[in-house]
Formats: sequence, C-alpha cells, structure tokens
Amino acid sequence: MRAWVLHGAGDLRLEEVKKPVPGDKEVLVGVKAAGICGSDIPRICRTGAHTHPLIPGHEFSGVVEALGPGISPQWQGRRVGIFPLLPCKICRPCQEKQYEMCRNYSYLGSRRDGGFAPYVSVPVWNLLPLPDEVTFEEAAMLEPMAVAVHALRRARVSPKETAAVCGLGTIGLLLAMFLKEAGTAAVLTIGNKETQRQMVQRLGFPEDAFCDCRHQDAKAWLLERTAGRGADVFFECVGKKETCSLAIQNTAVQGKTILVGNPHSDMELEKEIYWKILRNQLRISGTWNSSFFHDALDDWHYVFERLEKKKISPADLITHRFALEELEKAVRIMENRTEDYVKMMLTV
Repeated sequence: MRAWVLHGAGDLRLEEVKKPVPGDKEVLVGVKAAGICGSDIPRICRTGAHTHPLIPGHEFSGVVEALGPGISPQWQGRRVGIFPLLPCKICRPCQEKQYEMCRNYSYLGSRRDGGFAPYVSVPVWNLLPLPDEVTFEEAAMLEPMAVAVHALRRARVSPKETAAVCGLGTIGLLLAMFLKEAGTAAVLTIGNKETQRQMVQRLGFPEDAFCDCRHQDAKAWLLERTAGRGADVFFECVGKKETCSLAIQNTAVQGKTILVGNPHSDMELEKEIYWKILRNQLRISGTWNSSFFHDALDDWHYVFERLEKKKISPADLITHRFALEELEKAVRIMENRTEDYVKMMLTV
C-alpha cells in the first residue's frame, strides 16, 4: 500500500510499504477519514516522532477489514472510531482506569504506525463501534472532541457560570460548542482570525461573544462583559505565557483556570500573576487527553451520545478536505499558515 512515512524531522514521504497484518487481539482497519491535528505539524516538520520510520496520524476512523487471531467475527465489517492511546494496563493510573495518564503508553501515529495510510492495525480494545448515523468524518473527530470534553468535565462548569475560551483552534472551538450544548449561561471567546469569528457565529453564538485580540484589548473586553469580575471558568487553549497570564488575570475570585493548550515554550509566572492565584484563591488545573474505558461515563461516550442525537455538528469546523495523497499540501498550509483553517480532513 502507499502510505505517508515520516523518516525524520522534515522528511515525510509517500511510499510503498507492506500492508499491515493484525496481530493478537488486533484488527485491520481500512481508513476512511483522518483529521490532521495541530500536534502533527511540529512532529512532521520540526521535531520528528518517538521512532522512525513511522506513519503519523492519530485522528481517524474506518471499517474493520480483517481480524487477528482470536477476534470475534462480530467485528468483521464494522464501522469504527479509534481511541489512539495504547495503555500499558499495568501502572497505577491504568489500574484505576485513568488510561489517559498511563506512565508507559504507546500511541497510534506518534509511537506506532497511525492513520495516514489506507490500512492500520489497531488493538480491538481501542475500537468504538459506529452507528450509521455517525459519519466517518465525524468519527475522525471523536478524539479532539473527547479532549475538549475532558477539559469541560474537569472544570465542572455549572449552567449559571460564565466561561471564557482563549485560543480558537479545533479544541477551543469544540470546547465552545460543548459549553453551549451543556447550557452554560455565557461563553466568551477570544481569537485572532476572521475565520474564527465566522466559526463562532456558525456555532450559534452572538457576534459580541467573540473578541479579536488583534484589534481589541482582550482584558478590557472580558472585564466589560463580566461586570469587572472575570470569567468563572477560563480555558486557556493556546499554550503561551501571555495567554496563560491573561487567563489567570481574568479568572474571577475563587474561579477556575483550566490549562488546555500544549506549551509552545518555557512558562514563567510574573510575580503579579502569582499573586492573583494566591489572593483570588484560584484553582489551576491541567487537562490531558481524554478518558476511555468502555463505559457510558467516559469522555468518548459523552461525545458519542451527543453525536448520535445530532446535538452537535463537528463537521461544521472542517474548512479543508483533501485526498490522502494530498497530505503534504495540507501540512504546508498548516506549517506556513498560508490560509486560515480550523480542521483539515483527509479522505481515503
């Protein structure tokens, strides 16, 4: 088969590789749709992966095409979404079913071959069967949706609270979507692209729920809309010192600052920002990945239920669609920012 293989930082090639053969407790998934995550870009272009050669891609869905030894025939031909983290199931977090915090995990698309290929071998434990009502593109967005939901649920936002979301990439916009679906009283969004403004409005928010921080003072804007209090819950989805400081400065007394964005560099807290944490008795929380343990209570099933009932429409965030063979073109757009985008989707 022809797949995209990363041989090192900046060395991505579309080449012939052997079609995978599913091993014990695995199935072969024929990939139908694959999203390109923001984390794929530095991995492909600048840092490389944990191992090479590697087929990247961890947001994907497809159809079970073949079964490994001992797999029930019921999986043959099933449409599936894929949880990409492969936990060790031995460490303490795994013993407590907190697989997202596994100390010795592997990962499809960054430590083991992933979805930028026609076929990929996946442990059957990582599969989520899809009903016909859920499209392959929606299923390829299960992973970023679950990441957004994980942050939402850790924050325990009440319907009466005001939430702010700074950073409107895929995760930030999905967070806004789920906050709205959960009935949050007010959702304030901060971004820096016209595309983001349009997306916020497409999700059903009023025009004044978006602050374009290129032209507006985000701090003044937030304080004006919260009667000087700040947001009860502030989601920082950028991962920069400046936006982290903005979040802490504009979280209400005894409020919650949820750190979602992967760090772009070292983080430093100025003395005045540290004082804000102390004097306002803020609760600062990190969030990582998503919960998946084959139960209605995990993040993936939370998302899945809303997808089935058409309460959310993640496909609204897809701005670009490419064939699998065009991955390199999509990566160049994302790396060089030559076009505004939210979610890039590949189809096979």
